Amino acid sequence: METLLQLPESSTPSTLNEVLASLKKEHFEARLESKAWGDWIYLEGYKSVISIESNRGLSSSATIEHAEGEEDGEFVQSIFRAFGRLGWHGIDDDGEFAL
Repeated sequence: METLLQLPESSTPSTLNEVLASLKKEHFEARLESKAWGDWIYLEGYKSVISIESNRGLSSSATIEHAEGEEDGEFVQSIFRAFGRLGWHGIDDDGEFAL
């Protein structure tokens, strides 16, 4: 399962450092890895990953790639709070939703 996270088009993109700091406020130990095919945020102790699109260290789109058993609950809500704090919103099969 995947959940898309985006900033509204009218918003200024977040820096990758802002995203990592916001995840840290939710008590995640987040690690960013840049690969040839994109940037990934790994959360220590979890199998789910966040694929984050970046351009010169700025981002306005990310995808949570949920591992089995990590599709909902406090773990996901904490990620939503971290991105919501930065003004992002979520998009799933039912459409757009506030974080």
